[in-house]
Amino acid sequence: MLTLDRVDSFYGRSHILHGLSLVVPERAITAIVGRNGTGKTTLLKTIMGLTDRIAGRVALRGRDLTAEPTFRRARAGIAYVPQGRQIIPDFTIRENILMGGFATSGRSGRIPPLVPRLFPYLMENLDRPGGVLSGGQQQQLAIARALAAEPSVLLLDEPTEGIQPNIVEDIQNIVVRLNAEEGLTIVLVEQNVAFARSAGHHFAMLEKGRAVASGPIDQLTDDLIHRHIAV
Repeated sequence: MLTLDRVDSFYGRSHILHGLSLVVPERAITAIVGRNGTGKTTLLKTIMGLTDRIAGRVALRGRDLTAEPTFRRARAGIAYVPQGRQIIPDFTIRENILMGGFATSGRSGRIPPLVPRLFPYLMENLDRPGGVLSGGQQQQLAIARALAAEPSVLLLDEPTEGIQPNIVEDIQNIVVRLNAEEGLTIVLVEQNVAFARSAGHHFAMLEKGRAVASGPIDQLTDDLIHRHIAV
């Protein structure tokens, strides 16, 4: 589905990803784990074309996207929910969601049918400003905005970070449902290893911008975690 072949990625002169190769299987959840500062967010930004320079190859269903701008990657079917949510606080819930549809051609102006099924609270409050929502509700809004582009691949960066505990389980359930019920391919950056293990089908562990381990989720062993994540 989505492949990275010996990818190097840079912010200015800072070399963040080093020869990273990764295969993301279709209709599966691939969990990206590792300590803070190992390049997990940069990996997602690299897939979206949001770093300063990329070497190697990024491809979606065999189509080389390495030199494509971000908007063409979005039109190819990749959506991104960034760390910190980054909704527009002065826009209404409706406006925030519809904004996601402009990421891809021909689909703006409507809320996709799965949003009411997954986010009933948002649909009941479409005219409220996004800025008055709680952190968990804003995370739901950020996911709904990404879904407005009707993507085939969804990149999620720490979707449960900073969320009140009573909403964390809701967010986790939404991620699982998007994969199981909608068939979305998901790349999930997640510090919560328990969630990564329960939701993921595959994993990749990053250290110093390199993939030091990858495979089926049952190979994400306690030994790997102690060696590469535990302090």
